Order: sequence, then structure tokens, then C-alpha cells
Amino acid sequence: MASRAVSGYLLCAVALVFLMLLQGTQSVYIQYQGFQVQLESVKQLSDLVGQWVPGPGLQDQSPRPSVCHHPALPLDLRPICASKDAARIFQALRTIANDDCELCVNVACTGCS
Repeated sequence: MASRAVSGYLLCAVALVFLMLLQGTQSVYIQYQGFQVQLESVKQLSDLVGQWVPGPGLQDQSPRPSVCHHPALPLDLRPICASKDAARIFQALRTIANDDCELCVNVACTGCS
């Protein structure tokens, strides 16, 4: 009886891992200026830009865009913060994501079917 329960849990765990891997392969990516980021990350970026205002001392001390200091910035967007053109790249990504990227008509978007 106990081995049947363990088998059931193991099967559920394998199915969960498989679904997570499948979700990762179904992602839409945006490639821009040598950076490849997920469309979902860019959508989160838009939300973060609209909701977070850093303290005045933080804005004055750093040449990086303020969103680079946000603790919830997706990991695949963080390398952009090291670029001297980070603000321009973030703005372009937000524009691309809002411009029919999900429908795969934008050449910057990959991974669509």
C-alpha cells in the first residue's frame, strides 16, 4: 500500500516537472540588441515601471534606469542593466511587446508557432 502511494507521488512529481519544462519551451522570446528575453518578462517590466518609484537618493546615485533597482525585475532582464543603452533598450522592448509580438508579426519575436 505504501509503495503504491509513493508511486503516485512520484508520477505526480514527474508530470509536474514535465509540464514546467513544456511551458518553458512554449515561451515567446524577443531578441533585441544582442539580448534575448521572454515576452512575459517584458510584460512584467511594463508593470514594474508603472508601479515603482525609487527614492530620490537612488535616482541621483545611479546612471542605470530606476527599474534596474527593482527587486522584482525578472532575471533575464537584469543583464540589460549593465548596458550603457539600458533605458533605450527597455523602452524599445516595451514597444515591441505592445506591438503584436504575441501574434508573431514582429521580426524581433521568436519561438512563435
